[in-house]
Amino acid sequence: MTLQWTAVAFFLYAEIVFNLILCIPFISAHRWHLVFRWRIWSWLSPYWNKFFFAMIMALVVLFCDAIRDVQKYSGPEPVHDAQASPNLYDHVHMKLFRAQRNLYICGFSLFLWLVMRRIVTLLNQIAETSVNTAGLQAQMDNAFKTAERHQEDNQILKTALLEREQSSLKTNNQLKLEIEKLQSQLKVAGEAVRRSDAEVEAMKKQAKGLAHEYDRLLREHHLLQNLQSAEDKKDQ
Repeated sequence: MTLQWTAVAFFLYAEIVFNLILCIPFISAHRWHLVFRWRIWSWLSPYWNKFFFAMIMALVVLFCDAIRDVQKYSGPEPVHDAQASPNLYDHVHMKLFRAQRNLYICGFSLFLWLVMRRIVTLLNQIAETSVNTAGLQAQMDNAFKTAERHQEDNQILKTALLEREQSSLKTNNQLKLEIEKLQSQLKVAGEAVRRSDAEVEAMKKQAKGLAHEYDRLLREHHLLQNLQSAEDKKDQ
């Protein structure tokens, strides 16, 4: 195995191990998100995309080279030449086996490289979604508590309004009763005033009659005095 295919094989083994580590169930996506946000990763993040696409280009080139070797050693001419010599036949099949092996190694490396990138992206998205979900859940809980508090306040206000309405109804009923009482007292007072006016009129009439009677008696008294004085003069 040449140096380049040895490097691709080790890269494939590293991808397998890293993908298996990413798939460990007891390591949550939030922890992976914290790992991916370390300072060293934030420092390497500008170069990560370039490295990713560079590896894709290198693996694609090696994959195409492996396809070319497979087509080269599986064509009719190498097989026809190998049938003439047994040693050449084994050599051609060995080359074909190596080309197919390199093809599989490079293909799986390219596939796992894309899968690893997708897994890392999904883990970050799941972690961010969980954080956003936790924030939304906290907001929903706060909104629910606020709604409950407003509902309690509304209930308290409704109770206060009902009590105020009841007290106002009681006050209005008391005022109506007092008004009716005052109206009845006013009627009684009016009747008393009318009776008083009638008695005053009667007393005025009686006083006028007494004044006339007093004047009459006074005239009679003067007449009697005059008669008596006249009789006294005659007797003398």
